[in-house]
Amino acid sequence: MNISCKGKLIDLTTPKIMGVLNLTPDSFYDGGSYNNKDRALAQTEKMLLEGATFIDIGGASSKPGSVEISTDEELARVLPVIEEIHKTFPETSISIDTYRSDVAKLAVAAGAAVVNDISGGNLDAKMLKTVGALGVPYVAMHMQGTPQNMQDKPSYDNILTDIRSFFAAKIDAAHKAGIHDIIIDPGFGFGKTLKHNYSLLKNLSSIKMNGIPMLIGVSRKSMIYKLLQTEVTDALNGTTVLNTVALQQGAQILRVHDVKEAHQAVQLIEKLKYA
Repeated sequence: MNISCKGKLIDLTTPKIMGVLNLTPDSFYDGGSYNNKDRALAQTEKMLLEGATFIDIGGASSKPGSVEISTDEELARVLPVIEEIHKTFPETSISIDTYRSDVAKLAVAAGAAVVNDISGGNLDAKMLKTVGALGVPYVAMHMQGTPQNMQDKPSYDNILTDIRSFFAAKIDAAHKAGIHDIIIDPGFGFGKTLKHNYSLLKNLSSIKMNGIPMLIGVSRKSMIYKLLQTEVTDALNGTTVLNTVALQQGAQILRVHDVKEAHQAVQLIEKLKYA
């Protein structure tokens, strides 16, 4: 199973790691840590050395209740860093984490090779056609509501069938918009209760779509540290456990803050798979 990132083929037969690079002052775990070019470059180099294939750059926080920022502010945060990373590490596959088509278009022009959209196109009607014209892979995530209200009272008739239906419709729309490489992300923590999250993870293989890669992002989320009654800073071990479960159910991309540990999980599961 391959995806093409601006002509570079990436084989997802062996799962790959997407390292998170937040350029925001208010992200739930590392807000403010990498929001200048020097720190962003240093963190990028660290993640690449530890085994990251993708670097996912986001300029707008999507944590529950986050304040929406303007397009101009999002662009001012991400474009200089994308340009610098693309220049310094030209072989790196950069992903732009945005739900805005204007940001996606300019980010790809600056060097990004993947668009990662938390709304699956639901917050910008131009997104799918824009990505189709750009010719890059598209990550469509499932989210109920918006970051501002998604955790108010999320509810589903049946979370597994509801999400599978969402992806079936989204894949069809993406293909009609000219998107050749689509990746699905069930959106842990985005409009889902703790019970929803664990039901989804337990039955992850049931929402897989034939021939469509799946990305999983559980890294240091509240579904871990709230259950364990700890803090986000102590959620690495729990993250590795849940990443391992996801890999065993067929996840092809792990989106994480801690690349080394996720890469080790992939290596161990791959060895076990072929033992």
